[in-house]
Amino acid sequence: MNPSAHVDTFARDHLPPPDQWPGLRFDLPELDYPDRLNCAAELLSGPAADRPVFHTPAGGTWTYGDLRTRVDRIAHLLSRDLGVVPGNRVLLRGPTTPWLAACWLAVLKAGAVAVTVLAQQRPHELATMCEIARIDHALCDIRAVDDLAKAEIPGLRITTYGGDAPDDLLNRAAPEEPYTAVDTAADDVALIAFTSGTTGRPKGCMHFHRDVLAIADTFARHVLRPHPEDVFTGSPPLGFTFGLGGLVVFPMRAGASALLLEQAGPRQLLPAIAEHRVSVLFTAPTAYRAMLDEVDAYDVSSLRRCVSAGENLPAATWRAWHERTGLRVINGIGATELLHIFISAADEHIRPGTTGVPVPGWQARVQDESGAPVPDGEPGLLAVRGPVGCRYLADPRQREYVRDGWNVTGDTYVREPDGYFRYVARADDMIISAGYNIAGPEVEEALLRHPDVLEAAVVGRPDEARGEVVVAYAVLKEGASRDTEALRAFVRSELAPYKCPREVVLLDALPRTATGKLQRFRLRAASGDAGDTDGDQQ
Repeated sequence: MNPSAHVDTFARDHLPPPDQWPGLRFDLPELDYPDRLNCAAELLSGPAADRPVFHTPAGGTWTYGDLRTRVDRIAHLLSRDLGVVPGNRVLLRGPTTPWLAACWLAVLKAGAVAVTVLAQQRPHELATMCEIARIDHALCDIRAVDDLAKAEIPGLRITTYGGDAPDDLLNRAAPEEPYTAVDTAADDVALIAFTSGTTGRPKGCMHFHRDVLAIADTFARHVLRPHPEDVFTGSPPLGFTFGLGGLVVFPMRAGASALLLEQAGPRQLLPAIAEHRVSVLFTAPTAYRAMLDEVDAYDVSSLRRCVSAGENLPAATWRAWHERTGLRVINGIGATELLHIFISAADEHIRPGTTGVPVPGWQARVQDESGAPVPDGEPGLLAVRGPVGCRYLADPRQREYVRDGWNVTGDTYVREPDGYFRYVARADDMIISAGYNIAGPEVEEALLRHPDVLEAAVVGRPDEARGEVVVAYAVLKEGASRDTEALRAFVRSELAPYKCPREVVLLDALPRTATGKLQRFRLRAASGDAGDTDGDQQ
């Protein structure tokens, strides 16, 4: 590794040991990055100052010049007034706005480590992430500060933005001289992205400055192929790496612009596309399905690229969207552990019902549990490697994800004889609902915090609109109220809304083996998905 610019060495000190790293590949010339690299400075350095970079629904536009000035003001404030030193982790929280993007860029330019979380996440979740990443500083939209304050995180210094108070970030960030980016190493940690694990405890995925550029120089450059005139938009928030790449990194790397939407459901996307002449759309299959009924009412002729990730894209959804719009959806699979999409295909190379082929710069194979490749046409575990790899923050689950130098994603796939990869199912207990990854055990833990709940088990039930929905099974204490809506409300107070069960089923006992192991496969069968029962019985 290169000499670090970090004064606070926590992130580098807690990288996995070298023998647990995946094999990294830098086969493309554009991946030959210099030893010293600050990705925020690189993203900000190219386009002319008068070029647009961010648009808002109300019609406001930031230019690259505006963005550079505002990023530099925030970076000065971070390092001078707030005491942030290179390597400190800074939590970022708020809806998707140009100011959130500017704060992210300023944190990286100042050499600190950005930890962007969802505005939906609850105090318990926020406290856990801050504990894992040892976070002392936070920049938070004033509208999203209440739950962060309720988390009562020891030593956390919260600076709000978007308010009227004199100490508001935007009021304190006065005009300054240009900020000289901290001379970070290409392999200094730039961000920590949290993802749910099947145990329920979130995992911090650490990514380097070079990784941020690598996702743009592989998937975006070779599959998406953006133009400087493109206008990007989409539904994923910046707390998801799918959104961070699609709405900030990719357009900026291409010198293009993005429409940042605070509300980005299917009902908001279509009118936004029509009004702002959006050309590149990032969203989940659920949204494409939901928009089919109304797409004919809007002018979407400006669209030239539609990207789908977050869950499997059914062939029927792909064909229906193509029939209605003439657009070929670019399917893809990515992972927070690998930052963005690594298998995909575009244009005439798209084959509905498959994910695609490895993105240039990446390799993929299908293997069995022992790590041996399986023949084409047979299902197995998807394993990939490329310029970005899984590096969990001080987490023993690193050994589960990285095996013999390959990142094993937890997805069951089939490789077709011509090299296309076809999704089969998740290989673990993760529930994927409308593009959100939901760990069943995390929801179980929330239910078990209710004083009336003795036992809980959570599974996914197939759902035509969302892919899967969360169903909880609970055993209550004797004499407890059997009010399932009250239980759902309790979970909503503990977790982000998308994790909450659509249904709570009360049982006298959960199905278990003779040794006491929970038999989730029986609950899945009861929910309408018998699935693969073998793995659950081990």
